Amino acid sequence: MLQTQIEASLTAYEDAVLGKGLLGEKTIKAISITDERIGIDIELGFPCEEMALALAPAIQARLEPLAAGRAVQVNITPGIKPHVGKQGVRGLPNIKNMIAVASGKGGVGKSTVAVNMALALVKAGASVGMLDADIYGPSQPMMLDAVGERPILKAGRLQPILRHGIQSMSIGYLVDQQAPMVWRGPMIGKAMQQMLNDTDWAALDYLIVDLPPGTGDIQLTLCQKMPVSAAVIVTTPQDLALLDVRRACEMFTKLEVPILGVIENMSIYHCEACGHATRIFGEGGGLKLAHEYGVSLLGEIPLNAQIRELTDSGRPPVVAAPDSHYAKAFREVALRMALALSRQTKSYSALFPKIVVEQLKED
Repeated sequence: MLQTQIEASLTAYEDAVLGKGLLGEKTIKAISITDERIGIDIELGFPCEEMALALAPAIQARLEPLAAGRAVQVNITPGIKPHVGKQGVRGLPNIKNMIAVASGKGGVGKSTVAVNMALALVKAGASVGMLDADIYGPSQPMMLDAVGERPILKAGRLQPILRHGIQSMSIGYLVDQQAPMVWRGPMIGKAMQQMLNDTDWAALDYLIVDLPPGTGDIQLTLCQKMPVSAAVIVTTPQDLALLDVRRACEMFTKLEVPILGVIENMSIYHCEACGHATRIFGEGGGLKLAHEYGVSLLGEIPLNAQIRELTDSGRPPVVAAPDSHYAKAFREVALRMALALSRQTKSYSALFPKIVVEQLKED
C-alpha cells in the first residue's frame, strides 16, 4: 500500500520547468521500504546534475508526509541513451545523439541559440560536441573564443578544439578567416561528412549541429547520410520569419527526422532604463508554429544586448552571466529539449558489430 502511494505521489509531481510526467515507471528504478527508511532510485534520461540539487530535496519533502517517521533518501542519476533518428542510418559509436539546430532563415539567432544550448547541457553534466555545419559562414569559432585555432592531426584524425567544456569542429578552423568558400554543393556535403567522421570525438552524449540557413545540400546530407537523432527549430515571432522556418519544418518532416520542438528567439525586449517590456517582432509566432507541427514550444529567449555582446566576445551568457535571466532561459530550453529527446525511440545499433558479407573467390 505504501509503495503504491509513493508511486502515485511521484507520478503526480509537477516540475516548475519541465511540467508533469517527469517521474514515472520508466524513471523510477527502485523503491525500497524498511522500518527506518524509504529509498528512491530515479534515473532521468537527460543531464540532471544541476537539476538534482533542487529536485532531490523537493521529492524528499513531498514524500515525508507518507513516510511515517522514516528517513527519505532520494538518489537521482542521469541515464542518457542513444536515440533513433533517420531510419537505416547507422549511429556512430562515440556519439549517442546528434541534434540539428535549424531555422531555414538567416538572422534569427540560430547559432547563438545553438552554442548557449550546448553550454547549458555541459553545465547540466553532459558531454557535448559542436559541429559547425555552416561552411559558407562559420560562426562558432568566434562564439567559442577559438578564432585562429588549428586542429592537430593525430593518427590520421582531427582533434576537436576544446572551449568551455565543448568539443568543436568547424571549417573555420581549417581555412583562413577571410577566405571565401567558393564551393559547389557536392563539395560542401563531403566536407561536412569529413568533419563529422574524421574528427576524433571523445565520447559524447550530444553533438549539436549548427546548420546554415536554407534547405539545401548541407541539410539533405545531414538528414540522408548522417545519424541525426532529431532537430530543433529556431524562429523569431514575426510572420516573415515563419515563412522560411516552415520550409525547414517541412523538410525534416518529409525526411522523417523527428522535430523535438520550437525555440522562439528575440521574443521580448525589456528596457533596461524603465523596465517596460515590448514584443518588437510580434507575439506568438513560435507557439503558432509548434501547434502547427504538433510539437512543443521549448521556450522563449528574450532580446537583450548582453546576449549578443557576450556571445560575440567568445564568452556566451551561459558561461559569462550564469545568473542572468537570459542564461536561465537557455538552460530551461536545453532541459526541455533533452527531456523531449529522452522520450524518443531508443537506438541500439551502436551496440552491435557491423556485419560485412563477402563472396569468397573460388580457386
